[in-house]
Amino acid sequence: MPLSVLYCGVCSLPPEYCEFSASRKKCEQWLRESHPAEHARLYSDQALEEKMAMTTLSEDKVAKEAAKMEKAMSKEEARMERELEKKLASKVVIKRVERNKRKRITTVTGLEVFGVDIKKTAKFFANHFACGGSIAKNPQGQDEIVVQGDFANEIMQLIQKNHPTVPTENIEIVDEVKKPKKGAAEAGAPAS
Repeated sequence: MPLSVLYCGVCSLPPEYCEFSASRKKCEQWLRESHPAEHARLYSDQALEEKMAMTTLSEDKVAKEAAKMEKAMSKEEARMERELEKKLASKVVIKRVERNKRKRITTVTGLEVFGVDIKKTAKFFANHFACGGSIAKNPQGQDEIVVQGDFANEIMQLIQKNHPTVPTENIEIVDEVKKPKKGAAEAGAPAS
């Protein structure tokens, strides 16, 4: 019979090692909710007393380890908070770009900040709209999804439907129109 190993849903370590991770409290809460028997085996009073009996650390070392763990947890919480602020400040920009004459393309940037796989999304857009769809680098060096055709409103609806992690207020549609060349504007004007 194959060996079945339980892994933590928060830190992806076996539960015996969660106490060494920076998200120890969240790991313990996950274990308590998901696997109460395993939680009781690892975090009951008797289990904690056995661990304390096995370790012969001085009180200074225990205090230093506790301070170290507290510092690691606060760093992890600060990192997660920074990521959340970055997500809330980020924008998904859907841009209509005029190519030549009446042809247009639609570009989408900023989805990767929200954890969206842009390769799969580009392929989905290409299949959904039955047109060309690819990933390219924009002048700022960011990856952007390029879809042939004017599908800005439809893409916005698809993002809202398929990716609920992207807040609606963070999606912006921009029209980018080429300015006519001087010679073309003058050539098109009627003669007086």
